[in-house]
Amino acid sequence: MSLIGKSVIRTDAVGKVTGKTPYPSDVNFEDQLWMKILFSARSHARIVSIDTSEALAYPGVIAVFTAVDVPQNSYGLIMPDQPVLCGPGSDQAGADIVRCYMDNVALVVAETEEIAAAARDLIKVEYEDLPAVYDPYEAMKDGAPQLHLNTPKNILCHYRIRKGDMGSAWQQADVVVEGEFHTAYQEHAFLQPEAGIGYIDDEGRVTVLVAGQWTHEDQEQIAHALSLPLEQVRVIYPAVGGAFGGREDMSVQIVLALAAYKLRRPVKIIWSREESIKYHHKRHPISIKAKWGARKDGKLVAMEAEVVGDAGGYAYTSTKVLGNTNMMVAGPYEIPNAHIDTYAVYTNNIPTGAFRGFGGPQGAFAAEGMMNRLADALGMDPVEVRRVNLLTDDKLAIVGTPMPKGVTIGPVVEKCAEESGYWQRKNDTFERLPVEQPADPAKRRGVGFACAFKNVGFSFGAPENCWGTIEIHGDATIEKVVVRHAAAEVGQGTHTVIMQMAAEAVGVPMEKVELIASDTAFTDNSGSVSASRMTFMAGNAIRGAAEIAVQKWKDEDRPAVGVYQYRPPKTTPYDPKTGRSEPNFAYGYVAQIVEVEVDIETGHVDLIRVISANDVGRAVNPQQVKGQIEGAVVQAQGYAIMENLISMEGRILNPYLSTYLIPTVYDIPKEVKSVILEYADPIGPWGARGMAEMPFLPLAPAIADAIHDATGIWIDRLPLTPDRVVKTLRENGIGVAFS
Repeated sequence: MSLIGKSVIRTDAVGKVTGKTPYPSDVNFEDQLWMKILFSARSHARIVSIDTSEALAYPGVIAVFTAVDVPQNSYGLIMPDQPVLCGPGSDQAGADIVRCYMDNVALVVAETEEIAAAARDLIKVEYEDLPAVYDPYEAMKDGAPQLHLNTPKNILCHYRIRKGDMGSAWQQADVVVEGEFHTAYQEHAFLQPEAGIGYIDDEGRVTVLVAGQWTHEDQEQIAHALSLPLEQVRVIYPAVGGAFGGREDMSVQIVLALAAYKLRRPVKIIWSREESIKYHHKRHPISIKAKWGARKDGKLVAMEAEVVGDAGGYAYTSTKVLGNTNMMVAGPYEIPNAHIDTYAVYTNNIPTGAFRGFGGPQGAFAAEGMMNRLADALGMDPVEVRRVNLLTDDKLAIVGTPMPKGVTIGPVVEKCAEESGYWQRKNDTFERLPVEQPADPAKRRGVGFACAFKNVGFSFGAPENCWGTIEIHGDATIEKVVVRHAAAEVGQGTHTVIMQMAAEAVGVPMEKVELIASDTAFTDNSGSVSASRMTFMAGNAIRGAAEIAVQKWKDEDRPAVGVYQYRPPKTTPYDPKTGRSEPNFAYGYVAQIVEVEVDIETGHVDLIRVISANDVGRAVNPQQVKGQIEGAVVQAQGYAIMENLISMEGRILNPYLSTYLIPTVYDIPKEVKSVILEYADPIGPWGARGMAEMPFLPLAPAIADAIHDATGIWIDRLPLTPDRVVKTLRENGIGVAFS
């Protein structure tokens, strides 16, 4: 019986629900020390001096580390533009400058956590304040404070798309709509704050046990900062309490390794929730000015967009995130003429980086907002106007090259409408049915629609590959199959799916499969658990390794070992002038319909129903797929209508879950209908596509459309919190006027 398509119980379920599975904060060593980090007290300043004498004299303090103690004082996932520790005496130019409040200045290591915290407060730092800039538009102006060398006007990257003839394009449009969209920061709010322990293992390697998303990238960045050979650094992930992109960049990995390397004793750290919210990166706030034009029949003829994203003090993954937004701002549509400029801009705000959707949600908020405006202006049904324009296998993407085979956004949109109950199909045309209104005159209901697509895997020429190893043990019969794979289990169930795919590929019951994972000492590089890539990439790697191992088994090679590196079709970067590229090798497709109830007196928006249709290619584990859809919807709900991270002059003002509100069980939609569609991806393992990010993308624009359907008002700034909604309604003469 095939294991593909079966809702196998998660292999880590019992250990987690019984509390037996260790997370980083649960791991202790007998002789361990504790670390506390002194973060910057300025958003932009030069550190003149650091006086650690009182801290070092405090009873129980073992060491205080500053910039002079870091062998190679730089790191960064995309580019090494960030000091490990900011301060004078470093070998890196500009490392004496802090560029945001999350910069690390000093590390205190002591016998207890309490001693380390007390001694940290005794460190005296002399700052020379520098001019700061917090608005990306201001940062791009002549004369603005410059955060980094060789970055004129603080522009980290600028992408262009130039397609068709914009000079004549607008003359073809019967209807032109314009909009300005603003998205906001979002905090990852994973359950487990940053924690870890650094130590020297039995083979003398600097070892960091931590929660992350890419063991081998962590290993490389640690080795770089410590100037050590790669083989002298080891990274292990135990259980990880959520990630969502928030663990893709460094937090405590390098500083733990540094302390353990210097002291030759285990060193542990646990961040508080306040530290976690204040000192790790966020989703990019992005502003988008857009103009779209269409003919009377709904066919798109042209679009323009200016996209500006706030990168914060350092690059993190901003070049990649804004690269995605640059394409996603055009939506999954065929548009013959386009003019797009996209900027990632350094500011003295908290850095921004990877978060579920990776620039896609911001692009979708604008693209779907414009499509819904066009439908309204044309008097067309929003489903029908999309059907006229959706991409197919034979059409060119906005970057001027053909889409990879297997484009299914058309069937996904149609299935979503059919399954919703809000549309009826007559003579191959979709028509909206009326929505029943509540008896309370202060409540109004509306229905909104949006769709989206997103890449699977790394994009725009980034090296993409994944290693997998299969070992078949036994004599006459297979007794055990060992899988070695570095994929991080961050709560999404990837280890269970890897074991399912390995069992299927070898042809044994899942009970015979053992997994060795997330340890650089025993696994090859699998790449990051991000970009909705791991099922796709790991599945192909494991399938390839299994084919080799099975053949060796047939040849009576014992144990039969297969090692395989999967490499998907190559992608290419944007052409710097035209934006032409082959950006991605695979996509996932999604459409969503939302029913909301708007209280026009309070501005509260209640989600009644969400229908999410998702082409997953093949649902390897349907229950886990459903869980990902529901989780993405709820997280996107928070992004759309609740989560409001307040930053003032670079400082986070609400770093607690009591003031930064995320959805609870009392807030979630009354119904989330997951429509799982299985149109096989041509190169996916067993046809599977990546899918975990996709259900996040369309929800915010669908909610905005539903609010418009209920009230007649467009709101283009996230989050759609009650205060923002009620203010906009009042400005348009709806609801009770303020006295």
